[in-house]
Amino acid sequence: MTSPRARVLVVDDEAPIVELISGYLLREDFVVSTATDGPAAVEAVRALAPDVVILDVMLPGLDGIEVCRQVRTFSDAFVLMLTARGEEIDRIVGLTVGADDYLVKPFSPRELVARVKALLRRARPSAGAGTGPAQGIEVDVARHLVRVDGAPVDLTATEFGLLAALARNPGVVIARGALLDRVWGPEYVADDHLVDVHVANIRRKLADDPAHPRFIETVRGVGYRLREGA
Repeated sequence: MTSPRARVLVVDDEAPIVELISGYLLREDFVVSTATDGPAAVEAVRALAPDVVILDVMLPGLDGIEVCRQVRTFSDAFVLMLTARGEEIDRIVGLTVGADDYLVKPFSPRELVARVKALLRRARPSAGAGTGPAQGIEVDVARHLVRVDGAPVDLTATEFGLLAALARNPGVVIARGALLDRVWGPEYVADDHLVDVHVANIRRKLADDPAHPRFIETVRGVGYRLREGA
């Protein structure tokens, strides 16, 4: 049985960029849809349920940051943000509101396609993985569910993958590079700061104070660990 073709939504208000990206994706057998402004992008994600959204930061109507924020209230599609700015703050803000990855314009279309494929190849935690033993948190991999003190916590696919990776080995420090390999894949090239931003997002959603962590501890200069039972 043939696996379904992955659906990609391309959102940019510059027609030549949309045509360029769409052409490369179509040659790789993706199902491609497009939108050219923020409100249309939100509605397209709602109507089409894409697997990946390629989202420009600078859009009319709603900017890409706000589009990503709204999309994260109802979709767990992977979001790859595009920015023409060189400032790091754009990338950090994009990741903070739930983007999974980013590229800075100008970019290689081949690199963009490779990033999309890497997102879709991300290893999901195996159904046999256990729950995090720190008191008050449950990481149920089989049902893709996280609870804190019995209340469900809504994480993106990337955030859940990171937390599940830590939960597999509670009390064991996992280096940032190892987390990149496990969640993004060994072929993925990115700096360790990507992990730090996503861990910060997880902590915020878990209401976990990094200065006095209940769940996720930072081991300075190395990486992170999930605390063992309190």
